[in-house]
This record gives sequence, structure tokens and C-alpha cells, in this order.
Amino acid sequence: DARAGDLVLAAGTLLAERHVAAAAAAGAGTLRVHRRPRVLVVATGSELVPPGAPRARGQIPDSNSYLLAAAVAAVGAEAVRVPPVPDDPEALRAVLAAHDGAVDAVVTAGGVSVGAYDVVKAALTGRGDVEFVAVAMQPGKPQGLGRLPGGTPVYCLPGNPVSVFVSFEVLVRPALQRMRGLAEVERPTVRAVVEDGWRTPQGRAQYMPVALTGDPPVARRAAAGGSGSHLAAGLARADGLAVVPADVAAVVAGDVLTVMRCDA
Repeated sequence: DARAGDLVLAAGTLLAERHVAAAAAAGAGTLRVHRRPRVLVVATGSELVPPGAPRARGQIPDSNSYLLAAAVAAVGAEAVRVPPVPDDPEALRAVLAAHDGAVDAVVTAGGVSVGAYDVVKAALTGRGDVEFVAVAMQPGKPQGLGRLPGGTPVYCLPGNPVSVFVSFEVLVRPALQRMRGLAEVERPTVRAVVEDGWRTPQGRAQYMPVALTGDPPVARRAAAGGSGSHLAAGLARADGLAVVPADVAAVVAGDVLTVMRCDA
């Protein structure tokens, strides 16, 4: 059903069984493809312990490395998850050096803000080519981006779980999709009517986790506390991220917002 010169498969097509069959029927014995990227996932913080392990005062379960590993896998890449690294720059450098050049990208969580234990900043400043910046978004203001000494791209995300989720969706996921060679890298979006209003940060775009119901869609905050970057439990109820432009002072009931669907 195809003639000589017809396009059977376009570059950037995610191959499924029907595409493989079409290529075979067209007489293509081989296809040039992108392999799945291997992505190192590193959570930092001396306070982190494995989920389910007994916790001493000041310790919290490590959710970030599992969040990132699952997010990487959902993109279609291969996640390489290592145990959390304590607030020790030398220990972090050793982990990164062991994987530099052996993986296609590195994603870290934590240690990029302005606190006393910014281990990622301390480990990478002056090594390789990594820049730490303040992005006009909430959550996810502190970010780092660059390359390790061996050339591996590294994405340094903040440490609170909602910040990690939002930062991955907005900044990292599209990059990994590009690594896979895909033509479509953005999440699908819908327009939704806001059920409950909330305040927004001045001068920063806001990404509010929301639950969607009905048709046409209605959006309500997934967590009662709003966009607080520590409100991890509310992520389980989120269908997407409502995008609030930086020039909006407040969201009120009845407003219509664009929502990035994260459940598709």
C-alpha cells in the first residue's frame, strides 16, 4: 500500500509494533534509532533514610530518589538509582565521578539552595561547567544545570518533593524526551475552570498541582496547603499542574487556567 518514495516512518516516531511491521513490509532490514538514555538519580541529605526504616529525630524517608527514578522510567529512559548521599561534598563527588561518562545524564535532588548544607553546590562549584541560578518559578526557584568534568549533562533540582516533581516536569522531562529522539516533548494541556482560588508569588510563574474532575474540566488544588513544596502526599491526588503566569497576583474561583496533564 506504499509506493517507492513514500514516507513510511518519520524521524522522531516512537516505535510500536505497527511501526516495526510497516518498516519490515517496506523492506527496511534495519532502522536507525535512539537507545533509551541511562539517567543517574541522586538524592542528597544526611537526614534521609530508606522508606520503612526506623527514624531517629530529624530523619525523614527518602522519597526524592524514588520519585525521580519513577519519573525517569515513565519518560522511557533507564533510571540508575543510588542510595542517598550525605551532606559530604567529597562523597558526592565520588558518586558522580564513578558514573560520569557511564550514563547519559545525572539528576540530583537537594543541596542547591542557600542553606548551610548545600552539598551539590559545594561539590560542583568550580568543577566541570555547572551554573546555579534562581528561576522565576514556584516551586523550584533554585536550580543548577551544566556538565560534569567528563561531559555528562547534570540537572540539579531543589530538595523538597513538590519542587522536585515540578522541576522534573518543567525542565528535565522535555530534555530527556529530546535525548530519546522524540518529536513531541511537551505534556498535553487542557483549559480548566478553577474551583478554589489561591495566592500566587509576585513575579514568578506558579505550577500548582491540581486534581481535575468533570467535562469541561474543573481544577482544584490537590493539597489543602496549596503549592507548599513539602506537601508530598498531595502529589498522589494531582492530575496535572495548573500554570499561573508571573503577572497574575491571585487566582480566584472561576478563572480559567492551562493545566499540564501529568497523568497522560
